[in-house]
Order: sequence, then C-alpha cells, then structure tokens
Amino acid sequence: MSQLHCLPVLLLAILIPSLSGGQTPDNSDPGATQPPPGFKAIFNGRDFEGWTGELANYEVKDGSIVCKPGKGGTIFTNEEFGNFVVRLEFKLPPGGNNGLAIRYPGKGAPHLDGMCECQVLDSENPKYAKIDPRQSHGSAYGMVAAKRGCLRPPGEWNSQEVTVTGHTIKVELNGTVILDADLSKVTEFMHDKPHPGKDITSGHFGFCGHNDPVMFRNIFIKSLE
Repeated sequence: MSQLHCLPVLLLAILIPSLSGGQTPDNSDPGATQPPPGFKAIFNGRDFEGWTGELANYEVKDGSIVCKPGKGGTIFTNEEFGNFVVRLEFKLPPGGNNGLAIRYPGKGAPHLDGMCECQVLDSENPKYAKIDPRQSHGSAYGMVAAKRGCLRPPGEWNSQEVTVTGHTIKVELNGTVILDADLSKVTEFMHDKPHPGKDITSGHFGFCGHNDPVMFRNIFIKSLE
C-alpha cells in the first residue's frame, strides 16, 4: 500500500482513542488514561495519596488498586462527595468479590452504615449460583438487584459508571444500565436487616475488600453539586 493510501488509516487510528473518552478498557495496557472532561482522578496510579482506611490490606500494582489475597476491609477517599458520577475499570479473578463503598461515613459497615455497597462480584461463577439476586454484581447490596449478564469474563477489564443523585443510584456496566434505583423507596431487605445509612446524603467513596485480588484502575469522579 502506498504512503498516500495509508494516510486516512493512520489518521483514523489517531482519532479513535480520543473519541472514546478513555472509557473502553484496554486489556493489554495497564497504564492510566486522562480524566474525561469534568472529571478528576482520585487515584494517582502510584500510591494511596488521598486515601485512608485499612490500607495495609491493599497494594498498588501495575497502576491499579488491588486487595491483597486473604485480606480485606474498607479503604476510602479523604474527600467526601454528595451527588457525583464515578467512572472506573475493574478486573475480577475467578469468583472474585469486592464492592464500591457509596457515601461511606468513615466507620461501620459500608453496606449498612453508608448509602450502600455497590457489589463487585464474579456473579456468574458457579460458587455463587444460589446467592440472593440482591448480591449480584452491580446491585445495591441487600436492597436492589442489578441486571445480570453484562460482565466480561474473569481476567478481562470491565468499564463501569455509577451515578449517585439524591437517593438514587444508577450503574452502567460496559455500556449497559444494570441498575437504576431509588433507595428511599426500599422497604424489603435481604435477611430482613434494615440499612440505616441508605438515606445518607454525603460520604466517602471507597472499596470493600473481601479476600480476593480484585483490581481497580482509572478511577475518575465528577461532583454534581
């Protein structure tokens, strides 16, 4: 092919990444992308600057936050957020389990004392065949079940966006909305155990480790205040 004929192809290759907004996971490149317009990075890809909690149970590896195998607990941002959108990428090991702490007050259990724990789980693994639907990936844990079938296989990067406005939470996974719920209207809880923090209006954002090396990278947030 002549250089002249290659030029349109080269230009297209240059333009495509800029049109993606950094939201298409690249399963071969762990490097950080730039925040989309209006967003800011809350993880620098190198260390836990700006984070607190059970940091000894996590590590930074290949530009990602990783829960150490056999460890767990909650880590969270120093900063608090009210209404916001968070975008991130995550990679699950087979059967992996973690969660997003939404409006976490800084103490207690994120799924009870915060607005909710947005489940991060390899729901399709056979070990979870009998879980309550409100425990599947993307669910407001113990309160509202998310749509299933949108996770990429374990070992591949997923792209997720979570929008929190008032009492509502919307979760978009790999381009599909899997949850859109008003938690103020929830009256039935898993195991009949109320979630006293579900109506909290502000709190920290974080991760809820459960012994598995789930990876998170390119973590960007935009305030909607």
